[in-house]
Amino acid sequence: MSSATWRNVFTYNKYAQITARAVRQSLKESERVVAEKRGVTALKYQQWENGVGGQQVFLNPEEDKGVGKSAAV
Repeated sequence: MSSATWRNVFTYNKYAQITARAVRQSLKESERVVAEKRGVTALKYQQWENGVGGQQVFLNPEEDKGVGKSAAV
């Protein structure tokens, strides 16, 4: 597949996501769990008014149930 062909199918970010997932799944169990934890991100925002920051709100709260369950299936 040429570089022009895969660019018509998906972006570089999607390509990087697919390859990273494949590499993580190929690892042994202990290394895979550590790698999956590094891949988890938390997103939060904070409203500022008059130079004072408000409460920080998580947009995607961390959930322990989602990490590491894929290997058990």
